[in-house]
Amino acid sequence: MKFKFWQGVVLLLLVAACNEPEEPVNNTPQADVVKDAIYDVMAEWYYWNQELPGKPNTSSFTSNEDFLDALTFKPLDRFSYITTNQAFSDAFVGRNAGHGFGLAFNSEDRLFVTFVFDESPAGLDGWQRGWEIIEINDRPIADYQTSTGGYNFDLGPRDPGVTNSFTFRLPDGSTTTRSNTKAEYQSNSVLNEEVIEVDGQRVGYWVYNSFKATAGQTPTKSLEVDESMAFFQSQNIDELIIDLRYNGGGSVAVAEQILNYLIPSANSGDVMYTFKLNDDKASQNSTTNFEKLGNLSLDRVIFITSRGSASASELVINSLTPYIDVVLIGDNTFGKPVGSFPLSRYNRVLEENDVEVVPITFATVNADGRAEYFDGFPANSEVGDSPQFAWGDQNDFRLQAALGFIRNGGVSARMANTFYRPRWEMIDQFKGLEQEFPVY
Repeated sequence: MKFKFWQGVVLLLLVAACNEPEEPVNNTPQADVVKDAIYDVMAEWYYWNQELPGKPNTSSFTSNEDFLDALTFKPLDRFSYITTNQAFSDAFVGRNAGHGFGLAFNSEDRLFVTFVFDESPAGLDGWQRGWEIIEINDRPIADYQTSTGGYNFDLGPRDPGVTNSFTFRLPDGSTTTRSNTKAEYQSNSVLNEEVIEVDGQRVGYWVYNSFKATAGQTPTKSLEVDESMAFFQSQNIDELIIDLRYNGGGSVAVAEQILNYLIPSANSGDVMYTFKLNDDKASQNSTTNFEKLGNLSLDRVIFITSRGSASASELVINSLTPYIDVVLIGDNTFGKPVGSFPLSRYNRVLEENDVEVVPITFATVNADGRAEYFDGFPANSEVGDSPQFAWGDQNDFRLQAALGFIRNGGVSARMANTFYRPRWEMIDQFKGLEQEFPVY
């Protein structure tokens, strides 16, 4: 059976439908019969199904999430989760609800807005990367620190109508307090695109936030990606810097789209990656090859990365590495060489109770056979984040280091000395589906 990628999936596969089981349906999402169904699909599809424990007593678990957690293979599986079909579908085409911004600490433990989605409540209120957050709901940032040294910015559920107050220090030193109410919005993936002149070379700089497809596109793809690549092609760039520092992943179909733009024409038709399922499903393993798009001709790509760069971000890096020079500047990536597709379609009880089980179901392998990177990809040059600077500001440490690498073939000691590893990053705040698309 041949697998195809389906719209909006974290390393998502569309598999030909299985025969529906005959089990009775109980329309109570937390019922024992639902937990029985969760165990059944895990036994069939879970990548580590040989490590599954014997079936626990379902009545001992008050939630489906706790039951799934008891089944997962630790410590490698940090990723399997349960959601609803609608939430899953919405996430992969950028249908969001919330304020619509990200945040990070700089080396002085000051908290800054890192990105803002254009059409979100924060975007419509004019928020910008580089604004320092000094209070949330009239409480100083230190009040949100946990006993482990991390932070828990409890801004309430994502539901429209939830309001929070934020006090900012702006780049000019003034302060402003804004009340912002969560709402539904369409998020954008491209946060910045421009061309920078470096010693006579035209360098593209592309800030890409998450691998989201455009709804209604067949085959699945992102129109934003097509537009960005058309822009860089029209600008005749010599080098490309792709900033994935806050990119938690997303649709593999979109990752493939980007890879097909980046790959040299000479490698069209070569192996992009191979995926493998568990041993019981090994006959369904398959390989995806490159199909060159556009006319970009790049000998290397420089990626700006952090521990927030995960999943499809790492798939792009891993798949490209056998063919061109790949340079990572920033920090080590997250470490997710495995992927998922949703399983409710294979079980009538899950489908009719709207319980979407999304466990790890396969691993990906690049053309060189590299597959096990649970510790992430190490940065070639470690450079600290500097969220106090706007996108494209060449004072930004990581962008400055990337441009310096192009200019001098390496990163200066001054840039290397900026490196710090935050005790908390935004990806730490979220689990499951939200960890793939971390945003407040």
